[in-house]
Amino acid sequence: QGQLAESGGGLVQPGGSLRLSCAASRFTLDSYAIGWFRQAPGKEREGVACISVSDGSTAYADSVKGRFTISEDNAKNTVDLQMNSLKPEDTAVYYCAAAQAYCSGKYYLQVMSRDIDTWGQGTQVTVSS
Repeated sequence: QGQLAESGGGLVQPGGSLRLSCAASRFTLDSYAIGWFRQAPGKEREGVACISVSDGSTAYADSVKGRFTISEDNAKNTVDLQMNSLKPEDTAVYYCAAAQAYCSGKYYLQVMSRDIDTWGQGTQVTVSS
């Protein structure tokens, strides 16, 4: 069974940047949509970005659009999330997840979790001064 592993989380000051990476093992990503989700304490899980690895189609939640960028590296079998201009409200555990689906737009992010068949273990991102 395939696995996903996130890395790159940590503590950053408001306005700073972090880059998260999602590495796949035992399967290749080229037929999948990969999503980045986050969950803050006491809040529901939120889809923040997704990418269809087959053609690079991307989508973002309104809360992160213009600040976060999702990208793929086929050679490394990874999907990264570059996070800029971070805000305290971005603090959460971030998860990557794989679905045999297509990232069709920001409204799909709201329902993508129903299609997920593999989740990573999560990485903590804390934005604080």
